Amino acid sequence: MRWDVSKVEHEGDAYFTVRWSPFAKADKYTIHTGVPAIAGIAELYWMDEAKKLNLFCVARSWYGGLRSVVRARIDPELERDEYRRSVLEAHPNDLWYRYTGTDSHADMSDLMFFFMETYAPGAGLVESSGRYGRIFVDEIDAGKLVTS
Repeated sequence: MRWDVSKVEHEGDAYFTVRWSPFAKADKYTIHTGVPAIAGIAELYWMDEAKKLNLFCVARSWYGGLRSVVRARIDPELERDEYRRSVLEAHPNDLWYRYTGTDSHADMSDLMFFFMETYAPGAGLVESSGRYGRIFVDEIDAGKLVTS
């Protein structure tokens, strides 16, 4: 199965379908063998005591590929953000990830804008490409796990 993004445009709006890879436990060996070196978006989670996945990072990768960005995002020595570093240090054996690929930089910008506005409304962390009036996203989760 392909873990990628497709899009339909209609009347100035974009309708994306994001097919996420199954969740995988994050360690450098599984990332090296399981994550492709392609452009895309990755989400990283930590699992709490109740076995619930908690999102702590959404990352995009263009030139370096998903493999390198996921690997770097689980390394507390490379993490510059204080909150994310604290999560990595507190939960080194409870990190999980999933990813999707896209070969369009503009589509990646629109998806990151959608995700950031969903997770942190009004924060203005990411700008859209400006191509669409509205952006809709349907996420297909291969892992069927519940996240917060």
